[in-house]
Amino acid sequence: MAAEAETEHSLQGSDSEKKEAWEEIEAPVSAARDREGDNSEKQYEAIRTNTRTGSQRPHPAPLRQTRSRSSARSHRSYDGYTVDDRDHDGTNEEESSKNEFEVQFDGDSDPMDPKNRPEARKWLVVFIVSAGSLCVTCASSLYTSTYDQMEVEFGVSRLVATIGLTTYVVGLGLGPMFLSPLSEFYGRRNIYICAFGMFLIWLIPCAVAPNIATMLVARFFDGLAGSAFLSVAGGTVGDMFTKDKLSAPMMIYTASPFMGPEVGPLIGGFINQFADWRWSFYVLIIWAGIQWILIVAFVPETYAPVLLRRKAMMLRKEKNDDRWKAPIEIMDRSITQTVLWSCIRPFQLLCFETMVLLLCLLSAILLGILYLFFGAFALVFQNNHGFNQWQTGLSFLGILVGMLIGVSCDPLWRRNYIRLVDKNDGISEPEFRLPPTILGAVLVPVSLFGFGWTTFSRVHWIAPIIFSGLFGLGNIFCFSGIFTFLVETYPLYAASALAANSFARSSFAAAFPLFGVQMYNHMGYQWASSLLAFIALAMVPFPYLFFKHGKQLRAKSRYAQSK
Repeated sequence: MAAEAETEHSLQGSDSEKKEAWEEIEAPVSAARDREGDNSEKQYEAIRTNTRTGSQRPHPAPLRQTRSRSSARSHRSYDGYTVDDRDHDGTNEEESSKNEFEVQFDGDSDPMDPKNRPEARKWLVVFIVSAGSLCVTCASSLYTSTYDQMEVEFGVSRLVATIGLTTYVVGLGLGPMFLSPLSEFYGRRNIYICAFGMFLIWLIPCAVAPNIATMLVARFFDGLAGSAFLSVAGGTVGDMFTKDKLSAPMMIYTASPFMGPEVGPLIGGFINQFADWRWSFYVLIIWAGIQWILIVAFVPETYAPVLLRRKAMMLRKEKNDDRWKAPIEIMDRSITQTVLWSCIRPFQLLCFETMVLLLCLLSAILLGILYLFFGAFALVFQNNHGFNQWQTGLSFLGILVGMLIGVSCDPLWRRNYIRLVDKNDGISEPEFRLPPTILGAVLVPVSLFGFGWTTFSRVHWIAPIIFSGLFGLGNIFCFSGIFTFLVETYPLYAASALAANSFARSSFAAAFPLFGVQMYNHMGYQWASSLLAFIALAMVPFPYLFFKHGKQLRAKSRYAQSK
């Protein structure tokens, strides 16, 4: 499950026009080298100059980073994620810029490089951002425990109360579209402080809401603000660790947003059983307040391009020389342009990339079913087995335990991945990340059929909980493989691919709870669960088909990496 992190490893919004422009410039250079052999660099520079001059439209300057023969490091930005050249084999000759005023990190001794910070400090940051992600996703589902009391106080139906869950999840889905690219310009720390501060503030009107309208509006903006931890925090973890050390910290972070929805009912069940529903939000306010203080005190800036910009500013001031520039200052981009592309490109991928569409659909169905269970579990366990509210909350332990088991299986899948690479003459392919998704896609319909047909009052309550644990296990397997596959298949557009996945997941998670209770009441617990199982069953073949034929599909794609 270093999945979403080897994912959010620093991806936040690229500019395809830069890449196209750079390819146009470099094509004649490569051709000249092929013809003339080892000629002087001046000839090639002349070709570049002529190509630029002859172009009918100005090209934005590409982000180039000096890779000196000393210990300087290059930090490039692909679709918003920083890529440290230490994580790559070989040296790109075109990155060996002769610009001595282009600012770099000064090797392993540079204290500004986040990868050089003390291990204890880095792990502290990992736990803080993971706890923040857990808090945000916990707030989504903890709300479902307030339904009974809120319906009586506000005089609304269960459907209207459920809209508060929907608006929150919609906010979670929309926020990453602009928070991710904004962090490219202002840094991750500033986004955390501002966004999580707003998350804390919007919890207050939820706690004191005099009517349902206030609650619904506040929930939307609360989700919008909290989404920063789902869109930026993975990049923070990736900023601090090299690829060979990334797996463990990323596993911890990646698991947190999937554990949160199960923790919410556990906490909320006890609160709403023994106290007023408003205490659900008071507890969240206390948690978020402590979390915000920890962020301000202990989470530094980690985004390399922003840190290099700070270093360039220091050098300009110290040396009184304006020629010192960071790579991010060379790029000809505006905030508006970056945010606009971050909103458009995910939908381009959904519309034109079959693999993105179907894998996002699978992810969306899984998260939609998970959020539908917040209403279905109350029906099944309260009506069939007489559970009270805190006992109903504990019934989500099955899914939580299943997810924890899935996380602990990550080393096994990693060994399987290494075995596949070795069999392929040491060449890695994105499809080698899909085996956990193949197994997870099978486990999900099996678990749903099992859950549905054990929801009889005469069957012991532990049986459906065991099958719900199998559902949690299948979820983690599917998500871990999908996230990593998307990042490796679309390296230049990884943030956009993940944003497309996030949008699809949030859309289904927002919609499914609105009809879940009615579906279970009208179809019966067994057939309602079976319907969900049949939908999941229809998605089973696709991960395997992409595993077998993904390379051919990538070769035909305009966005994917074919090699």
